[in-house]
Amino acid sequence: MTSSGGHDRLTHWRKHEASLYRVFPYGGLALGTLLALVAPAPRSLGVMPTLAVTVAAGCWVAWFITLHPGWQSRLRPMAVYYVGLLTFAAALVAVSPWYGFFAWIGYIHAFPVLPRRWRIAGVVATAALIATSHAGGLTVAMSHWLLWLLLVLFNLVVAGSVSWFAMVAEQEDAKRQRLVAELGEANSQLTETARENAGLHAQLLTQAREAGVLDERQRMAREIHDTLAQGLAGIITQLEAAEQTRDRSADWRRHVDNALALARESLTEARRSVRAVRPESLETARLPDALVALGGRWSALHGVRAEVATTGTPRPLHPEIEVTLLRAAQEALANVARHAAASRVGLTLSYMADVVTLDVRDDGTGFEVTDQPAPRMPTGGYGLAAMRQRVTRVGGELAVESEPGGGTAISASIPALPGGAG
Repeated sequence: MTSSGGHDRLTHWRKHEASLYRVFPYGGLALGTLLALVAPAPRSLGVMPTLAVTVAAGCWVAWFITLHPGWQSRLRPMAVYYVGLLTFAAALVAVSPWYGFFAWIGYIHAFPVLPRRWRIAGVVATAALIATSHAGGLTVAMSHWLLWLLLVLFNLVVAGSVSWFAMVAEQEDAKRQRLVAELGEANSQLTETARENAGLHAQLLTQAREAGVLDERQRMAREIHDTLAQGLAGIITQLEAAEQTRDRSADWRRHVDNALALARESLTEARRSVRAVRPESLETARLPDALVALGGRWSALHGVRAEVATTGTPRPLHPEIEVTLLRAAQEALANVARHAAASRVGLTLSYMADVVTLDVRDDGTGFEVTDQPAPRMPTGGYGLAAMRQRVTRVGGELAVESEPGGGTAISASIPALPGGAG
């Protein structure tokens, strides 16, 4: 509201200023005529010729400024007007120095009617006329030309200073007007954009709900696979081993205990997944320690040596990235247990400047990697596809290298966003 009020006041002042510019010439003519009649100059032309030139000057101003105000935006008519204005001013100053009050209008009208490069010439010519008036007329100015030059110089300094500040103010005003115009255009565009967005709002809400439902379904599918499915597969493996070692009490008890532990762990993780809470291992330990614990449990269950190494300087990462890396390690180890028949597995977590990488390698049977976006294990399954979805979802890349009889290497590279980053 303050800005709008200031703009309104400025516009109001501009209107008054334009009105004064139109009135000033007549005031200068009237004052000069009155003084010329009361105190006529020596060798004047007389009353009637002086009045005739005065009336002609007034008609010239009226024709261009009062009767045709629209011409002020046209350069050629205004150039003709200004030349005529100075011509009449010179004639009147020659008749009587009192008409310097009229010649002074050349300073004021130089700015609104002349192009920028001609304003200086107009100011110089007006300064010469005013100096002639101050000197007491053309005859005195010619006889005392040094004094006249000093008066011209004085008028130029004063008028030049005022003109300079006026030009700076004009430039600032032009900048303000451009800014107001740009803001108006921007507001118009924003209004149009808001009107268009209003029509799409309901559609966007519907799409957002559908996308949210789909995203939640995909999240639940990944969590079910990474918790319940893997847990159930592990339980089944342990119960089958217990069935085969029924006649060996110690081995049977060990497999049953393992199955119970897997069941409890899977139940806990499933509950946390439903509530969208981080895995318990990441709540109580850092990612490198959680991977070491994961490798130890997996090695104890499957009897395969799992070595976990960390390179670089460990640092807290965004929770979603740590969960993604932990789930990728779980899935990779689950695939090794189900398909690889490996004797050794290595996990390497590498912290680099902008990227964190998890590499999982085994010396198992391997498989044929196709050009599919998500390579499938020999027996099919959702594991690698879910792993790739998780990694891609946080801006990372998943690479799989394998060949029959040559083992498998899986590498997940993810931007190393720090903890708390969005």
